[in-house]
Amino acid sequence: MPFASIRSVQIFYETFGDHGPWLALNSGGRNSHAEMAPFAMQIAEQGFRVLVHDRRNTGASQMLFEGKDGEEEIWADDLYELMQSLNALPAYFGGSSAGARLSMLMRRRHPESVKGLLLMRVTGGAFAAGRLPNMYYLQFIKAAQENGMEGVCQTDWYKERLTLNPSNRDYLMSLDPKDFIAQQEYWLSKFLQGPRSPVMGMENAELAQFNLPVLIVPGNDRTHASENGIAAHQLIPGSELFQLPTTDQDSDLIAFPLWKEFYPLLTERFVEFMRAQP
Repeated sequence: MPFASIRSVQIFYETFGDHGPWLALNSGGRNSHAEMAPFAMQIAEQGFRVLVHDRRNTGASQMLFEGKDGEEEIWADDLYELMQSLNALPAYFGGSSAGARLSMLMRRRHPESVKGLLLMRVTGGAFAAGRLPNMYYLQFIKAAQENGMEGVCQTDWYKERLTLNPSNRDYLMSLDPKDFIAQQEYWLSKFLQGPRSPVMGMENAELAQFNLPVLIVPGNDRTHASENGIAAHQLIPGSELFQLPTTDQDSDLIAFPLWKEFYPLLTERFVEFMRAQP
């Protein structure tokens, strides 16, 4: 499980499989690559090469809180460079929740690199728009305002990430809290741009212009209500919809690993979709 130097940041990644088409599979939220690894291994066993990675500022990858692009746009450009370094382009891109958004951003920013999209648990709607800003940014802004960078390091989220790469703690503690807060507020403002529904961050007109193979698997919680995935399917011409035998739950978030029983079904459908492309 190596690191790659990508745009001045050490990115932690892992690949499964040694032959076949490439798929970059991206975790949701700010979760590490470990969320997708078991699913990625099942796909790789069917004759594909699958990359999973920790985006900068997540997992074991290096932290760097700077940049004029939105954080998710930075992630897309990092992923492009990482895949290019592996001679893995063009490729399929997919993922869950934020991983689905990242995949769509690959199509926006690097269209020539994308053979197709596999989008699980599409995010959208008022509930997600109200929940995610605090989850991603506001809680850490508050921690820095109240207790400086030590307060940030003591949040549950950062504690977990620092166990994966303890060297990131030195970097965090070197930051001026005012600079950290300013960058978080800037990224929050970028995150809040664009529509909230049905697909967060994606204008309907852009979705209508997707001219590549797309497979959509709706979610089943309040952050990833099935109606958002179904709406995305209706907006993207020629897209395919694959609905698991689930019903929407009155739950803020159902973690992707809780879909483990569906991995074989998802693997079969993903593989069928990718093999069907020219």
